[in-house]
Amino acid sequence: MKPIWHYTLFAMAGLSLLAARPAWADVKAGVDAWSAGDYARAVAEWRGPAAKGDPDAIFNMAQAYRLGRGVAVDLKKAQALYAEAAAKGHLKAADNYGLLLFQDGKRREAMPYIEAAAGRGDPRAQYLLGIAHFNGDLAPKDWERAYALLTLANGAGLPQARPALQQMDEYVPLAQRQAAQSLVIQMRQDADATRASQMAAADLAADVPAETQVASAAPSVLPRQRPPEPVESVAVPPSRPEVPAVTEAQAAVAEAMRATGTESPARAGADFAMHSPPAAPKPVTRAIRRREEAAPPSAPAPKPGVQQNGPWKVQLGAFSVAANADKLWSRIGGRGVLSGKAKFAVPAGRLTRLLAGGWPTSAAAQSACNALKAAGQGCIVTR
Repeated sequence: MKPIWHYTLFAMAGLSLLAARPAWADVKAGVDAWSAGDYARAVAEWRGPAAKGDPDAIFNMAQAYRLGRGVAVDLKKAQALYAEAAAKGHLKAADNYGLLLFQDGKRREAMPYIEAAAGRGDPRAQYLLGIAHFNGDLAPKDWERAYALLTLANGAGLPQARPALQQMDEYVPLAQRQAAQSLVIQMRQDADATRASQMAAADLAADVPAETQVASAAPSVLPRQRPPEPVESVAVPPSRPEVPAVTEAQAAVAEAMRATGTESPARAGADFAMHSPPAAPKPVTRAIRRREEAAPPSAPAPKPGVQQNGPWKVQLGAFSVAANADKLWSRIGGRGVLSGKAKFAVPAGRLTRLLAGGWPTSAAAQSACNALKAAGQGCIVTR
């Protein structure tokens, strides 16, 4: 995340490839009509190709039914069309179908789609899958993977991810949080490779990365970018307070879908600019009791550029290529909360851990880490 709520649209990239399909002319005519605000004509142009099985046209019809443009809103019809396009290999249709299933409470049926979308780097799916791994209800309990998935979703700009990470910090042991940082790198590389190969296999010439599809409010179906409705709470490990779970997850789904209305004509056939939906009710969550920690008296803020001494550090990442650690430090070192902090590059097996050090207390280091996470930089506190 951090093109926050920002949509990147590709014009008609890949037109030459799509032109080989007989139905493309009608699909493009529908795109042009949609862009001009003539939704009824757009739908009329897409009906024929959709009836003949064109996946882009089917997907566009699903979007029209979901948003109520050119046709009356019909979420059941939209869901059926997403399923049909997904069965024909339309990846964005598969992503939306999984989110709609989850939103409808068909969570187990949705999980294969959620897992596949997360594997392609979709931050909404990464969020839901991470919650599932944390709770151990819809996916095997795996706190390391859960923390890594939420870190990726947070890095893509998904608003629900950051508070979820902060709550996970209360439960996930430090060693697992550290290991998750290495897993983040591998998962991101795997997602990039998977997305590229699947797009090529689907004969799609261009696509908008999932990270850029997170945006602020839009129509009204699911959340990406996302505040929404509660689903149900999930139990946490015995003798620990209850953690936020699928209540916020489902809410997240709802808001996420609202933001998926903008699609690339090169791949989906139409760009959807959506109306802002009415404010969704905020989920009711139970307060989490946390161990109260006596906070040491705050020390005066250090002058910029002055080296601080202290045993507490913040790990910024773990890299298989040491030069990448240097690259990250050159980009963020010495700035903001890292001003005056020392750089540590620590070998750890085949990885190089990058840390910033110099905080006098764990609370001070955690405060800096929270600020870094808010800016999209994953981190964990250590010493």
